[in-house]
Order: sequence, then C-alpha cells, then structure tokens
Amino acid sequence: MKRNPGDTGFVPQPRRWVVEQTNGVLMLHRRLVRDYEHRPASAESRVYWAISDRMSRMLTRSSAPTWRGA
Repeated sequence: MKRNPGDTGFVPQPRRWVVEQTNGVLMLHRRLVRDYEHRPASAESRVYWAISDRMSRMLTRSSAPTWRGA
C-alpha cells in the first residue's frame, strides 16, 4: 500500500488490516510459525490446512482451542 505524502501521523491504510489479520490467524498454527517444511508444496498445504481450520470454526461458530494457560 502506498502512503499519501500529505498525511501526517497515524492514518489507517484501507484493506491492510485484512492482511494483518490473516497473518495473525496463520501464526496461531504451530507449524507455520517457523519454516519447518522443505518443499514449497508442503508449506502451501499447511497454509490451506490452517485457513480451512479457520473457515470451519467460523462456519460452526465454535471457539478455537487455546494454547495459552487459563
């Protein structure tokens, strides 16, 4: 996203939050935090798996299991 040179201070960029939210969701899956995969196709399948998990939880309105302590 290109920033308008006339803007000063913090100005939210349109649609950038979608990218940041997607990256945040992907980082909740442990295998995607680090690059463990040796082949690009294997890494791509992990991304599809993570997004499918997210979509299925949204459709069933169930919460995600948390890895954080209570």
